[in-house]
Amino acid sequence: MAGRMEGKVALITGAARGQGRSHAVRLAEEGADIIAVDICRQIESNPYPLATEEDLAETVALVEKTGRRIVSRVADVRERSELAAAVEAGVAELGHLDVVVANAGILPMAMGDPDPMDFVDAVDVDLIGVMNTVAVGLPHLPDHGAIVITGSTAAMMPNTTDNPMMGPGSAGYGWAKRILIDYTEQLALQLAPRFIRVNAVHPTNVNTHLLHNDGLYAMFRPDLENPTREDVEPAFTMFQAMPIPYVEPLDISHTVLFLASEEARYVTGQQVRVDAGSLLKFPAGPPS
Repeated sequence: MAGRMEGKVALITGAARGQGRSHAVRLAEEGADIIAVDICRQIESNPYPLATEEDLAETVALVEKTGRRIVSRVADVRERSELAAAVEAGVAELGHLDVVVANAGILPMAMGDPDPMDFVDAVDVDLIGVMNTVAVGLPHLPDHGAIVITGSTAAMMPNTTDNPMMGPGSAGYGWAKRILIDYTEQLALQLAPRFIRVNAVHPTNVNTHLLHNDGLYAMFRPDLENPTREDVEPAFTMFQAMPIPYVEPLDISHTVLFLASEEARYVTGQQVRVDAGSLLKFPAGPPS
């Protein structure tokens, strides 16, 4: 079914690369115009390079290639005023806002040198950033709008993000993502009288920079001094019930599209895992 987002405008954070870019393109393919926001600079505690303005420009080009309009802005989700200005600019040009996709996230990891600020940075982006995105988007949402929040299947499992070896940043990431579960459900209740739906998508390993970096490779293969992507893929595969190392960003985008569309008009307060069975395989967490 084509055109499931025809006439809609979607705000997407973390849109310059990875899952955010994939969501922007997929929703545009189905008819949505896009407000794309990304920080486009480094956060010091994050071990892998974050997106750049060139990455955001590529997202713009890919959306425009679908024939849809896009307004892009550099803004930090930790700064509500920056986000508000970006949304105001997008709504002024595109006319309205129908969908909020609060996707931006980081996973700080200071291997061997724990820093409590890593916890603060993770929470500021992964939790406060989501709340800021909702706060600036909600005043523009009409009745029957939609909010989609990016969570994490790993954060639902013991002995993953809360593993002490992963450091304070990972603990902050996991704590933030777990809080978002309750936040999603409570917000869904508050917005139900207006038929605004609020749902969370919880991916397993996704083929993005958050997964593919030296810090995470070292966690999955501590027996190797400098593990490569080829070294860790068998360990990544062990994490899922289905024998795959990770899903693709597009696999998450398909779920985001469904939850943003009228097909999900009575779906709200849900925690939707796209995890290839990982939580079913390890409800008590994977082996140490």
